[in-house]
Amino acid sequence: MSKVQTQISDYDFLFKILVIGDRGVGKSSLIVRFADDNFTDSFISTIGVDFKIKTIYLEGKAIKTQIWDTMGQDRFRMGNNNSIFYRGAHGIIVVYDVTDQGTFKNVAQWLGEVDRYAREDVSKLIVANKIDLVEKRVVDSDVAKSFCDVYEIPTIETSAKYATNVDDCFILMAKTIKNRLEQIEAEPQIPQKPTPTIRNANNNNSFKKKETCTIN
Repeated sequence: MSKVQTQISDYDFLFKILVIGDRGVGKSSLIVRFADDNFTDSFISTIGVDFKIKTIYLEGKAIKTQIWDTMGQDRFRMGNNNSIFYRGAHGIIVVYDVTDQGTFKNVAQWLGEVDRYAREDVSKLIVANKIDLVEKRVVDSDVAKSFCDVYEIPTIETSAKYATNVDDCFILMAKTIKNRLEQIEAEPQIPQKPTPTIRNANNNNSFKKKETCTIN
């Protein structure tokens, strides 16, 4: 007789995290630095969609992060696969390049796409990448922070090249998602009200249709 084996999960949570933003802002570099602790200047632009998996530990819980990378080209942003890509995402990281003002201006467009396609309660984070290029920086940190405050979205500055705040970026996102899900689970469930039964005023029997008579 065959035995049915139950597979025991090696994690407590599985989070799908999307990393979006214009082409060349360093999305792949951030993901590879976090997942593999590696960096190269010669990344080829992502074609289609790719993802990496890394398990982290927060407050005694094992969290498997599935981090999705996508090409930042306009044809993808306007493509037909948007709803599929965003479906089931727990968190979304929008990345811009501090040396390119245009990538920062486009953050608002990316957030608009998130509002259209992602779930309403998805966790968001805005990341300012390439802060190691100090002399080439054109996006002021105070201006960027004011923008993020308007949208009420947390922000963090990173350098994939030197691994500055990269782990903190993904850990912050995972922690935010975890806290949100645990809060939802802890909320008391409102019991449904029972359907009322109409009773006859003269007795305890259920209401019956009144009989009628016809006078000829």
